[in-house]
Amino acid sequence: MYLSAPAILLAARPHGETAVIARMLTEESGVMAAYVAGGRGRQLRPVVIPGNLVEAEIRSRSDSQLPFARLELAQSRGPWLSEPLPASAIAWVCALTASALPERNPYPSLYAALAALLDAICNAPSARGWAPALASYEILLLRELGYGGERPEIAGLGAALEILDRNEAQIARYLLADTRADVLAARTVLRQRLGRIGT
Repeated sequence: MYLSAPAILLAARPHGETAVIARMLTEESGVMAAYVAGGRGRQLRPVVIPGNLVEAEIRSRSDSQLPFARLELAQSRGPWLSEPLPASAIAWVCALTASALPERNPYPSLYAALAALLDAICNAPSARGWAPALASYEILLLRELGYGGERPEIAGLGAALEILDRNEAQIARYLLADTRADVLAARTVLRQRLGRIGT
């Protein structure tokens, strides 16, 4: 197997002394997990940050083997990780996507929506500009996996917060039911921070 494509880095877990296992979302191949040698080293540590857009070169000798990946940074989300609200939003959408999507199933609409949402989080002047997109992304994710209905019109922060609150039960029940990690903890932090600006 060989794949060279842009990818959104969703998660990176330490492996061995210096490597990481990275989970990435690609447009045509879906979520891919791959071994990144030196991922915790000085050169690659700024690259393997969830939310970053990378150019990924993924190779595997067989379908049963974990692929190896070489990553080059295309767009960094690092500057926004020092801002509490954007940092918690990036952490949540990446953790949710990494946990909910099955590997190697293409979801081109989710790839495009996640890329647009991350851009909005990083470029909007405040959360009022991206909170409706976040609520829409959660609904799209539920719908793409067979659990959602129609997308409602989301007018402003108040409506977005209501929809985020409604989505939580479905996300916990359907998307994260088999997940051992407490992925919803990232959502709780984000919702508390969004609540502070909504009042």
